[in-house]
Amino acid sequence: MEKIKITCDSSADLNSLFEANDVGVIPLFVNLGEEEFFDGVTVTPDDIYKFVDEKGILPKTAARSPEDLKDFFKQYTDEGYTVIHVSISSKLSMVCQNARMAAKEMQNVYVIDSKSLSTGTGLVVLSAVDMVKQGLSAKEICDKLEKRVESVQASFVVNTMEYLHKGGRCSGVAAFAASALKIKPALLVENGAISVYKKYMSRTGSRAIRKYLEDIFEQFSTPDKTRIFITHTEIEQEVVDSVREILKEKGFENILETVAGSTITSHCGPGTLGVLYINDGE
Repeated sequence: MEKIKITCDSSADLNSLFEANDVGVIPLFVNLGEEEFFDGVTVTPDDIYKFVDEKGILPKTAARSPEDLKDFFKQYTDEGYTVIHVSISSKLSMVCQNARMAAKEMQNVYVIDSKSLSTGTGLVVLSAVDMVKQGLSAKEICDKLEKRVESVQASFVVNTMEYLHKGGRCSGVAAFAASALKIKPALLVENGAISVYKKYMSRTGSRAIRKYLEDIFEQFSTPDKTRIFITHTEIEQEVVDSVREILKEKGFENILETVAGSTITSHCGPGTLGVLYINDGE
């Protein structure tokens, strides 16, 4: 029987679900000034907030090298596993390309571009885990995943423009205007890249999030209700709970809450929340 190991990088934000589902994870780099850390291992989102508050600049994130990834895969192939590695979108990080370079030098290693980020990638990972449990072959799993990634709905409402501004993703004027007018932008991952989905004018993040949920479920209206993620960065628990109640009313079977790791937090900042699901239900 074929032994299959599902792996991914730390930006999948599965937290305790990595170990619970026997998923191998390679941490990405997060640089705070001149110091280099491993996402989820030696640096946390709280460290990110403290660094930005004190230094006024953002951390820098970085991919692992092909050599690092080759060593990571080898620990499993040496044990007789076929590795299926699910990566953050190739349009958002070099780590997918580096993983493919490593895989070319090895046997029995497959790399899937999730064309997503955070728990959008995590949804693809858990889908792969489900298929392993069903007894599918590595080739069958890869074929199905390549189709499923096209249906991942990954989006977030960002509470503050500060991190996007510091990261060069919006102008100072735009950041000031958004702050003054209390605009909460919603970001959507499309074709593996991030774009502005809509802008919500609201003085409370909870109102913006409710409108965001209405719009997302109207546009992406055929969700696989097996599981859905509420993924956030340092947001009030009552907001998360209110979102959970809305998702229960929509009939989702497994509502998973995760806190985004250091890689995602470095770009979004506190108060960000998204719902992520695979939109290929009947």
